[in-house]
Amino acid sequence: MPPNSAAKTALTQKGIEVPFLNKTLANGLEIIVLPDTSVPIVTVEMAVRNGSFTEPPELNGLSHLYEHIFFKPNEANLLYRCEIARQYKNTAYFTSENCLEKLKLESKIGNVAYLNDADQLDIYNGRTQEEIVEYFYVTTSPFLSSAMRLINDAVRYPTFDEKELEQEKRVVVGEIDRNESNPFFYLNRALSDKLFYKYPTRKNPLGTRETVLSATTNKMRLIQSRYYVPNNAALIVTGDVKPDEVFRLAEQIYGSWEKRKVDPFTEFPLVEHPPLTKSEGVIVQQPVQNVLIQIGWQGPSTGKDDAATYAADVYSYILTQPNSRFQRNLVDSGLVAAANIGYLTQRNVGPIALTLVTTPDKTKAALKAAYAEIARFDKPDYFTDEELENAKTILESRDLFEREKLSDYAHTLGFWWSSTGIDYFRGYYKNLRATSRENINRYVNAYIQGKPHVGIALISSEAQARVRITEEDLIGK
Repeated sequence: MPPNSAAKTALTQKGIEVPFLNKTLANGLEIIVLPDTSVPIVTVEMAVRNGSFTEPPELNGLSHLYEHIFFKPNEANLLYRCEIARQYKNTAYFTSENCLEKLKLESKIGNVAYLNDADQLDIYNGRTQEEIVEYFYVTTSPFLSSAMRLINDAVRYPTFDEKELEQEKRVVVGEIDRNESNPFFYLNRALSDKLFYKYPTRKNPLGTRETVLSATTNKMRLIQSRYYVPNNAALIVTGDVKPDEVFRLAEQIYGSWEKRKVDPFTEFPLVEHPPLTKSEGVIVQQPVQNVLIQIGWQGPSTGKDDAATYAADVYSYILTQPNSRFQRNLVDSGLVAAANIGYLTQRNVGPIALTLVTTPDKTKAALKAAYAEIARFDKPDYFTDEELENAKTILESRDLFEREKLSDYAHTLGFWWSSTGIDYFRGYYKNLRATSRENINRYVNAYIQGKPHVGIALISSEAQARVRITEEDLIGK
């Protein structure tokens, strides 16, 4: 044993720590900073607790549409263009754009000279998931302040231009078209719609053509007034920065952003997804060669059963390792080409999904074998203590690896902040390290074994006519 290895092992067993710092402004905006001076790159992200989990049917997909119009010209851009027109005495533009009125915006927005740096801030994007919408700029460290101003002005002073909205509606409908051209879309959609049968829109960030095409600027302003407020948002900065400087700039730039008087989740509480009352099997017929099987359960929610969320993550990693009993009995046996199981951490009921890829002639045998494995999940010999500890180490190592690219790691921090709260993530690896066999068995018994579930098969009509998979096959009866 090398010198100091025992001390290093003991330190590892406590769980790694992610060295971010955070501070909450008086208006409720949370500032999260993860510094790393090794490369002069900075990522500035705005995370908002919005997404499909906030969407009733009439608003389904509009969080995603809002993401698409976030980076469109805002009042600060209009002010900047008029200032340029005045500077260069472009009378025609100045008059046609009613610049005398727009220049009055300076008292509200402030000096917009930072937009001279726009060419240094052209790496940007956004994404929408069930429980978060996030926007980010990647730039070099000298342009930190400008990136923070760009996001501030986009979030606080949108114009919701009618023409821009109509154009982005068509773009989003195009995304829906592309998703629906992929047979696997129907597998995932069927599983989610069955697991969350009463409120399926709350798990569908993409939305529908009907809701997207019916979007109006008034609906966009409704979303803004509910969720785009400082006490429902976090500013995340990673990379070559000094935390004190970020906190100072955040106070200076965002401190005047007016707090929403009532927390949006108090005024518009999350729905309570009812538990499944029975198991159900569904055949989805699409032109595919192999057969894809998904078996899904309603898993734990953060804030209600945190211990089970840690156990779910650890156990999923045990089962997905190539030498696990789960993989040996399903993949190495030749019954399936691939087997996976995972849990998605969510505030509002995270799904558990077991996925199998097999051939039509092996489908029934693969399903029977998978349910046999599920029945053994809580048996003492199903995994070893070494596998348990290795899974924890793999999860820690993955985090350390992901931190090598802080521009992406900003999204990780945003995800955890929105779905769990940043304090959950602060103690995440410590709690993973504390996860025991007993915790895993409790998770398995509480959420998987003997619990109502959904079995979905994605299969071609020709293969189904030949092998005749039944609902009973899919639910393990």
